[in-house]
Amino acid sequence: MGGRHGWTVARRIVQVAMLCLFAVPLIAAGWGIAGQYAGGEEPQTTPADLPVWGSLSSSHLAGIDLLDPYAALQVAAAARDVAFAGLLWAVPLLVVYGIVRGRAFCGWVCPVNLLLEGVDWLRVKLGIAVKEAPVPRHAKIGVAAAVLLLSALTSIPLFEALSPVGAFTRALLFGSFLGVWTLIAIVIAELFWARRVWCRALCPLGGFYQAVGVVGLLSVKIDHEACVACDRCKARCLCAPEILEPALAGRENRVAAGDCMLCGRCVEACPTHALSIGCALPKNPRL
Repeated sequence: MGGRHGWTVARRIVQVAMLCLFAVPLIAAGWGIAGQYAGGEEPQTTPADLPVWGSLSSSHLAGIDLLDPYAALQVAAAARDVAFAGLLWAVPLLVVYGIVRGRAFCGWVCPVNLLLEGVDWLRVKLGIAVKEAPVPRHAKIGVAAAVLLLSALTSIPLFEALSPVGAFTRALLFGSFLGVWTLIAIVIAELFWARRVWCRALCPLGGFYQAVGVVGLLSVKIDHEACVACDRCKARCLCAPEILEPALAGRENRVAAGDCMLCGRCVEACPTHALSIGCALPKNPRL
């Protein structure tokens, strides 16, 4: 992708577009309520009248019901019903992220990651020193499994109830600030405890997509002859610098870890253009 910051610009466009896409139903609902209060007799537009409405957890797209795969697993666990029909609604998204790369959701779609990238930038500007990796990156897979177990024990889709991803939507629609407090706690942890600790090590949704990401066809690829071992790519990695090490050491020709978000920051940082994003068969996949 052209330009030194081409991948970041592309990600910002997609991230903002996704925010706008899911904000439209909220605006439509507001117009409908305003029209009713104004005493208008004309039918008012409601979210259900739109081709797209819902949230990142559950949405309706052009007549097709879609459910986030991890949300579907939580609901199935809470209902203790493996025949839960909503599991079928999760298949389209699971296929898409399985083909591309699971954590592409985190790097390109998730609004929490967009916010936390801003928090990371602010922390650097303020000169606040934090720990780099106090929690192993694989911990979020354990968190994801624990959430499913607790969902089954409590009969509540636990992460969906507390998820910072849907926090603002619920606050605007229902006046619920439970998820907002979760988000505030995450921001405080990122500012004063550890760099990107939520996305790197604690987010159960990220843990789920890390597992899905081991079979993705898109990867960061490396030209070993062009690499000068400057490690600038590791300094820019949004996930965990260690996922680049096998490729940089010459043992692999791509970043195989399912943790990769395909954010492209390592590609942008490389002074010799040794890194690129492209198709690569998932040989020797790893978490």
